[in-house]
Amino acid sequence: MLKVTINGKEIVAGEGTTILEAAKQAAIHIPTLCFLEKLAPTGACRVCLVEIEGARNLMAACSTPVADGMRVMTHSPKVRDARRKVVELILSEHEGNCQICDRNEDCDLQQLAAELGLKAIRYQGEKAASHIDDSTPALLRDNGKCIKCRRCVTVCSQVQSVGALYPQGRGFETVIGPAFALGLNDVACVQCGQCAAVCPVGAISERNHVEDVWKVLEDPQQTVVVQTAPAIRAALGECFGCEPGTLVTGKMTSALRQLGFDGVFDTNFTADLTIMEEGTELLMRLKKALQDKETVSLPMFTSCCPAWINFAEYYYSDMLPNLSSCKSPQQMFGAVAKTYYARKQGIRPEQMTVVSIMPCTAKKFECQRQEMIDSSVQDVDYVLTTRELGQMVKEAGIDFMALQESEMDAPLGLSSGAADIFANTGGVMEAALRTAYEIVTGRELPVKNLHVTPVTGLEGVKEASIVIEHPVADWSFLDGVEVKVAVSHGLANARSLIEHIESGEKSYHFIEVMACPGGCIGGGGQPRLTTDAVRMKRINAIYAEDEGKLMRKSHENEAVQQLYAEFLEQPLSEKSHHLLHTKYRGKPAV
Repeated sequence: MLKVTINGKEIVAGEGTTILEAAKQAAIHIPTLCFLEKLAPTGACRVCLVEIEGARNLMAACSTPVADGMRVMTHSPKVRDARRKVVELILSEHEGNCQICDRNEDCDLQQLAAELGLKAIRYQGEKAASHIDDSTPALLRDNGKCIKCRRCVTVCSQVQSVGALYPQGRGFETVIGPAFALGLNDVACVQCGQCAAVCPVGAISERNHVEDVWKVLEDPQQTVVVQTAPAIRAALGECFGCEPGTLVTGKMTSALRQLGFDGVFDTNFTADLTIMEEGTELLMRLKKALQDKETVSLPMFTSCCPAWINFAEYYYSDMLPNLSSCKSPQQMFGAVAKTYYARKQGIRPEQMTVVSIMPCTAKKFECQRQEMIDSSVQDVDYVLTTRELGQMVKEAGIDFMALQESEMDAPLGLSSGAADIFANTGGVMEAALRTAYEIVTGRELPVKNLHVTPVTGLEGVKEASIVIEHPVADWSFLDGVEVKVAVSHGLANARSLIEHIESGEKSYHFIEVMACPGGCIGGGGQPRLTTDAVRMKRINAIYAEDEGKLMRKSHENEAVQQLYAEFLEQPLSEKSHHLLHTKYRGKPAV
């Protein structure tokens, strides 16, 4: 342990600790624009400069390790002056258009300029040329707003191992983007939106569909229904000043009604439906492999996350047969709403518009896939992120925090606690195990409070196993079988896990993959900036939502049972296969 003095305060820190980390331990704030928690520092922005006694130059706090006896000043006159100059230089070439930028009042650069007391920009330099990349359905890039902090490069390469974004050129001519000035649609971008989630300014954002939704809400010829993903209820409140993890399910429902939606439903309904289909699919694969001795694709991977699907299509096309054939809950909802629900209401599919509220930007891409038209029209028409819904509520002049709580509409708004935890990394796995184990044994999963603890939390790859004992007659072949499962979040962790499987080092039956750190609660469309502390607050809120429900297992959902009785017949039926399942094809990784 090393003794360091920061601003006259003695701090004990471990070897390898950076000045930035040591200062944070002592509740001393050092501003930065390029730093990302737990990732290798780049030292690109130079905003975190500090003065070290005896050093010739100011040093970047994010990349300078502490030394025993080091004395650091984080806000000396010399430091403050240097930071102001750095930020002024960034502003001098930043084509921000702050008054109409979607990041206005939610911009790290804007907040930093205010923190430093900047009242004028002394340096008037050439502005970067604005080039708009609108090649994907999910994301929008504007090079004119880019401040070259490289956060997007770091998260794309280190967290997602995709590497769709690179710095190219030198000095003022540096451009951050896909190689050879290609559009994101021309490279192996999975459209997860983590770049937009960490961008400090408005250089990368979700492709905004708010105006499209306003127009359809004003169309008297359309019945417009909305579905809300489980992660939204633990994050939307942040758009209105709430602490991360504040549950706003009832207020969100009331706000959506005030916006004019004809039906307010829950993606959780089809999360329960997903468990019925996906759990049955897993059991059928195990039956073929263990009882019938057939060759089947195991381990089976979850298919709820569209960015993970893109990643598999680009990099692991040989493993596509291992993906569950289930559509995501979002897409199942669209197919069910425009068939089952539309018929009950006497509405033609083309007269119904389905809007999704998602924590994810890749869902914007997913709803436009050619595979997603099994209701005879596009199953889901528009996807809004959590941030876009917050924008709509504000545009409508709704006082969100003053709203009374209300319930979602039946039947597509009814769900179990198992569906809620789809928002969290490990949640899909836990929900599937709650149902599959009970189907096989006739007994409740033998874990405390129904939580499979080894697959919870923020560790990048998590493992668990459950031994099947005394199954019911139809599943006797599973007696004594140890079912091995794994969970990963962040695509770099998924890549590592797959490499261990391909090398024979690891063996599993069922694997959950989520592209975004923490799962959907850390999605690319959630309120910024999502740190591990924020993720854990949202995760804990989702578990509280689950634990507060009387119905906590997907197969207990009476509305889903009614759907099967009236329409789908049974899991994996011919009608289920047509509406709720699909296939994917490999793509060249450019």
